Amino acid sequence: MAHPFLSPEWMEAARAIREKYRDQAPKVAVVVRFNQVVTDVPFGDGVIHSHMDTSSGEVVMDLGHLDKVDATLTTDYVTARTIFVEQDPQRAMEAFFTGKVKVEGDMLKLMAMQTAMPQTELGLVVAEEIRSITER
Repeated sequence: MAHPFLSPEWMEAARAIREKYRDQAPKVAVVVRFNQVVTDVPFGDGVIHSHMDTSSGEVVMDLGHLDKVDATLTTDYVTARTIFVEQDPQRAMEAFFTGKVKVEGDMLKLMAMQTAMPQTELGLVVAEEIRSITER
């Protein structure tokens, strides 16, 4: 069943997918903790506060903000969905350069995370499962 990106139901389904492959996933070498502010959300109060944390060696994305972070990203819902669900690096860079993604904090850490994320066959499987739970 598909859910709106970043909704509580979507986060629960995404957690289940991550857990399903947890023992097979390679560790992430770069430690990055960042908060996300997603605006123009088509449900709730229109803003989602979430975070991503790799300090455990795994990519953990969840709702709510962390206290101590390397950076905070602010973007609109459509752009966030494109970056995190479609995982299109060219469109992500385009969004940054056109001002659709604003970064406060350590930009170099965020860039290092992109290059340190293991690109594996399993990653493609997980990405496809994430897309399958996400409403179009």
